[in-house]
Amino acid sequence: MTQDCSYNELYPAQVLDDSMEPEFPNQCVVVIEPSEVCADGAYVFAEVDGVRWFRQYVQDADGTQRLVALNDLYPEIDLSGLQFKILGVIVQRNIRRKIKHYNPYRPVVAEPHAATEQTQ
Repeated sequence: MTQDCSYNELYPAQVLDDSMEPEFPNQCVVVIEPSEVCADGAYVFAEVDGVRWFRQYVQDADGTQRLVALNDLYPEIDLSGLQFKILGVIVQRNIRRKIKHYNPYRPVVAEPHAATEQTQ
């Protein structure tokens, strides 16, 4: 019997709106690593009450968790009392062959809207 490991494989997705601009412009490609864990400030693909979102995960000092759009025109999602699951974390962004890497497992030291960048 063989076991399918595809659930652990990275996969690409195209951003289809401006909610995460300027860091993730409309039509850019992101690479998602399937994971249910992330650090404060990580960019995530999450499911909240049956709806999937691409947002920045923020956990406040008091333990409050929320999903934040980088574009201020979009409201944040307070996760208190909601059913949610992190489906994956963004580990790379590609804009016209310009690649930027992210470390979703190391907490962001700066403000919540700052990206964690790592070159590999």
